[in-house]
Amino acid sequence: MSPHNAVKHGADVLSLVAFDRGREKHTGGGAPTAGRDYPSWPRTSAQVKRQSRASQLRGLRQHFYRRAVGAQADQPLRVLAYSLVPSPRARPDEDWGTLQAEADQLGYAIAARLHDVAVPVTTTYFPASSASQGVYTPPWDRPGWREAERQLREGLADGVLVLDRHNISSDDDEYHAVIKHLGEHCRAFLHLVISEEPVAPT
Repeated sequence: MSPHNAVKHGADVLSLVAFDRGREKHTGGGAPTAGRDYPSWPRTSAQVKRQSRASQLRGLRQHFYRRAVGAQADQPLRVLAYSLVPSPRARPDEDWGTLQAEADQLGYAIAARLHDVAVPVTTTYFPASSASQGVYTPPWDRPGWREAERQLREGLADGVLVLDRHNISSDDDEYHAVIKHLGEHCRAFLHLVISEEPVAPT
């Protein structure tokens, strides 16, 4: 909330920021519940579900990573650097720099660099229609991602290195399917520079 929109209270109103250090913080949702010598706020079920799902996805991804590490015999893991750029004019150079730095830090060898272009809206649309959100292409329908899967199946790399999960998919079920497909059918792992986080409520 902007400080300009904040409600002005008198000095006799207790502010949350006046709690001593070490006290529980308001984590969103619900009314305060009594407990110990100060109130706490229960997390909403939607927030708990988002955090739980993010943890599940991260756990599945790390499972396949551990399996790849266990199967590797004293050789650096080979990864495909993958990026999804927002338009045909955009270049993935900045992503390449970040991915290379991550690979260097972890001792990965980059086997190839692949990228796809997010499909822009080219048709007329009405405000508030689903088309106004943009045309989304699932990863398996993108040429760069299909090439990544081909190289993984042929054993040319052990995993895929991406900036964050949104380069793959923002949909939990779709993202889950991609992780499982890589792990079970390609014997490969997915490494994120930025780990999974719950999607912010809209």
